[in-house]
Amino acid sequence: MSALSPSVPTALVTGGSRGIGRAIALTLARDGFQVLLTYVSRPEEAQETVDAIVREGGSARAEALNVGDGEAVSAFFAEQVKDKVRLAALVNNAGITKDGFLVRMKDEDFDRVLTINLRGAFLCTREAAKIMSKNRYGRIVNISSVVGQMGNAGQINYAAAKAGLLGLTKSCAKELAARNITVNAVAPGFIETDMTAGLADDVRAAYAEAIPLKRMGTAQEIADAVSFLVSDKAAYITGQVLGVNGGMYC
Repeated sequence: MSALSPSVPTALVTGGSRGIGRAIALTLARDGFQVLLTYVSRPEEAQETVDAIVREGGSARAEALNVGDGEAVSAFFAEQVKDKVRLAALVNNAGITKDGFLVRMKDEDFDRVLTINLRGAFLCTREAAKIMSKNRYGRIVNISSVVGQMGNAGQINYAAAKAGLLGLTKSCAKELAARNITVNAVAPGFIETDMTAGLADDVRAAYAEAIPLKRMGTAQEIADAVSFLVSDKAAYITGQVLGVNGGMYC
């Protein structure tokens, strides 16, 4: 693990140890950011991501963080971010699923998904905004989902959380624009990840058939969208939702 410099632009990626988060962390490191990534479980995977960044000549550090815990988030930003690194970008990627149909969904499964996927983004954005406002610069990207735009049977809680992220994105964009902080969302469609890899072949085929481009997306394609939104090329883009879904929801 390499030390992070207080003067180099730093990207904080929540849930950055694997899947889409890992692709984002690697890509932003290649873009020249130092990367501070968080994880909840599987510290060995977080370390693998850090090691991959360091092997390519970048700097990264991984820290455990439950983004749904307000006290933990406040402590994390105070101890690991404020006056420790130059926070330039925040990517709210941490998320979980607890799928189930409406009539059988447990209260705790609904609440847990909303806590991590939506409240977690709010908590991290609030703390990041304090730092970025002082610096009068920042890029925030929320990872939403196509199901937050179109809904999905069996994912009432997940769809609600991801839809909530869109409202959070647009409202924060209006509040923070005067401080040169942009806030946007990326809404992935069906992406090749560990989760979708476990689907039966016929289910995967059905998903692909419903996508105009006739294939699932890749984590790298999501990372490339994030890379654009945190770059200077997107300096005049804020409050927007970039769908990366192969045309599934236009």
